[in-house]
Amino acid sequence: MTNIISEIQKRILVLDGAMGTMLQRYRFSEEDFRGERFKDYPTPLKGNNDLLSLTQPKAIAEVHRLYLEAGADIVETNTFSGTSIAMADYNMEDLVYELNYESAKIAKQVADEFTKVTPKKPRFVAGSIGPTNKTASLSPDVNRPEFRAITFDELRIAYKQQVEALIDGGVDVLLVETIFDTLNAKAALFAIEEVKEERNIDIPIMVSGTITDASGRTLSGQTVEAFLTSISHVPLLSVGFNCALGAEQLQPYLQRLSNETEFYTSAHPNAGLPNAFGEYDQSPKEMQVLIENYLKDGLVNIIGGCCGTNPEHIKAIAEVAKNYKPRLVFSC
Repeated sequence: MTNIISEIQKRILVLDGAMGTMLQRYRFSEEDFRGERFKDYPTPLKGNNDLLSLTQPKAIAEVHRLYLEAGADIVETNTFSGTSIAMADYNMEDLVYELNYESAKIAKQVADEFTKVTPKKPRFVAGSIGPTNKTASLSPDVNRPEFRAITFDELRIAYKQQVEALIDGGVDVLLVETIFDTLNAKAALFAIEEVKEERNIDIPIMVSGTITDASGRTLSGQTVEAFLTSISHVPLLSVGFNCALGAEQLQPYLQRLSNETEFYTSAHPNAGLPNAFGEYDQSPKEMQVLIENYLKDGLVNIIGGCCGTNPEHIKAIAEVAKNYKPRLVFSC
């Protein structure tokens, strides 16, 4: 932990870009997703990107390598959907531990390769913990507003399994990201604290919420300040925002966050807003100019990219980030 804290005080750390965007380049077929091991699996598996850590590990390692070559200091594990709740869509709940463990191992091995070459610029692995596909605060049924598809305890148990596997696989940081429902995130944070206490360990925690539209609120209705208050009881390495918005749209909310918190701050926005086809076409140069506004205003300690970003975007961000000092944090 001392390692990443000492590094974050020296410079702005660069997070990687989108794993999903990169995996689309491979055009993996159903057979590719299955590999030999799951050749006869009864459920369709195409689209289960987390599974590729088992069936196409070389591709996952290659994506990590490309982001590190582009200048990333932190790479995220391929585990965004790595809970039993999300894996239920593929009837793969029993694989959760293995998926997270192997994903962490792949990322750690590649990160260590780069650290070995340039030990003065250590690379870190963030265990990606996504929001799941269920929400604890809202009903999925408009006719039954009181109904909940998941309980806090079910979320806690699922997250705990993921956290244990990520830690066993060697991650340096845990990243609870793309938070659209803060109650889900609180279950993840509860699970992390439980594992830390049981194992008598400490591990840095990054938290990244999602502002879903121009109202400046999360999907479950919280403002920037309410979101921050809801998660500030946990000792965090950083708090920030990712996804849903591009760098330009995200800036005012990041400004509010930066003004209110004593934690380090992070941002990994999308490559602009999706076009009519749902694709992201903001160029690396365009994104670099917008990100530079964050840096000029001293808003961030960690910067990266989300949907639509690739190594070219991260390279452009890393090139400009090295010219600026990180946001000042007076107490943490």
